[in-house]
Amino acid sequence: MQATIVLLGGDGIGPENVAEGRRVLEAVAQRFGHAFAFVEELIGGAALDAHQVPLTDATLAVCKESSAALLGAVGGPKWDTLPGHLRPEKGLLALRKGLGLWANLRPVKVHPLLTDRSPLRPERLENVDLVFVRELTGGVYFGEKKRDRTERGARAFDALTYEEYEIERVVRLAFRLAGGRRKKVTSVDKANVLESSRLWREVAERVAKDHAGTSLEHQLVDSCAMKLLTHGASFDVVVTENMFGDILTDEGAALVGSLGMMPSASLGDSKVGLYEPIHGSAPDIAGKGIANPLGTILSVAMLLRHSLGLEAEAAAVEAAVDATVRAGVLTGDLAREVPKSTVEVGAHVVKCVLSPKGD
Repeated sequence: MQATIVLLGGDGIGPENVAEGRRVLEAVAQRFGHAFAFVEELIGGAALDAHQVPLTDATLAVCKESSAALLGAVGGPKWDTLPGHLRPEKGLLALRKGLGLWANLRPVKVHPLLTDRSPLRPERLENVDLVFVRELTGGVYFGEKKRDRTERGARAFDALTYEEYEIERVVRLAFRLAGGRRKKVTSVDKANVLESSRLWREVAERVAKDHAGTSLEHQLVDSCAMKLLTHGASFDVVVTENMFGDILTDEGAALVGSLGMMPSASLGDSKVGLYEPIHGSAPDIAGKGIANPLGTILSVAMLLRHSLGLEAEAAAVEAAVDATVRAGVLTGDLAREVPKSTVEVGAHVVKCVLSPKGD
C-alpha cells in the first residue's frame, strides 16, 4: 500500500512523541511491504510562532489530500495570554472542522501488568476494555456564546444545541463498533434535565432498532461517572455528546493509570482521520526525553486500522506495545524500576514490530 501521512508535531512533547510514531510506521512499512510518505506541518503554538495563525490554510489543504494525520499535542503557557481566536487549541478545532471529523474514539483498556499504577484497586480494573465514542462537532462547545450584564452584574450564556442527524451518525458508528466487540452500547445523557438529551435518547432508541443483535442501555452522565469507577468492566461501547465525552474520557484515563497510554482517533465521513494521544503538551517535561510515547504509538495502530484498513498491521503495533510493557521498558510515569527514555521506549516497540517472535 502507498499512503501519505501528515505529521503534526505541535507543541511541548508533541514533536518527540510523533517522531517515535513515525519510526513505528516506518517499521510497519518495512515489515509488511508498504510505502508510507511523510509530510511534516505546523499546528498550534508552533504555527502561531511561524505564521501568526494556529492552523494555516495550506496545512489544512495538505491534510485533506493525505491518507491520515498524526498529531502530537498543542498549547502551552507561552500562548495563554493570546485572544481566544488565536489560542493554539483553535488550530485543533479548525482541523477537526475542516476535515469533517465528528466522532472521537478513545479506547480504555487496562494492561494487567499496570493495574498497580491506577488509583483504583486491581479488582476494580479486571477485564476493563471499553471504547468511548464522543460526538465532536456539536453541543455546548460549538453553540452560541454570549456575555452581557444585568442589574446584578455579568451574565454568560452557552447554548447546548444538537440536530437529529448529528446524533444519529455518531450513535450509528457506536453500534457498528459494538457489533465487532461485545455487542453492547451504553448511551450517556442527562435526559432527566436537558431537552437535548431527550432528543439524544429518542434517536438512540430508533437507531437501536436497526441493530437487533446489539443491546442498548441508557445511563445518566453522573451515574455513568460513578459506575466507570466501580464497575468499569460492564461497559463495551459508550456513546455520548461532546462535553460529557470530554469529561468521561479523562476519567477513563485514570483507570489506565497514565494519560500517556491513551490513544484516540477522530473520524468523519472520509477516511482522512486525525490520530493523537489524549495527553496535553506537558511543557514542563518538553525536551527532556522522558515523555511516554505509547499513547502516540497506539494512535498509530488506530490510524492503520481506521484510515488505511490495515488490521494485521494495527494488531502488530498493539502486540509490540504489549510486549514492551511486559518487558518493563517504560518511561517514568509508569516504570517501577529504572525508567527509560522516550527514544528507548519507541526503539523497543520498533524492535518488536520488526521481530515479533523476539528473533
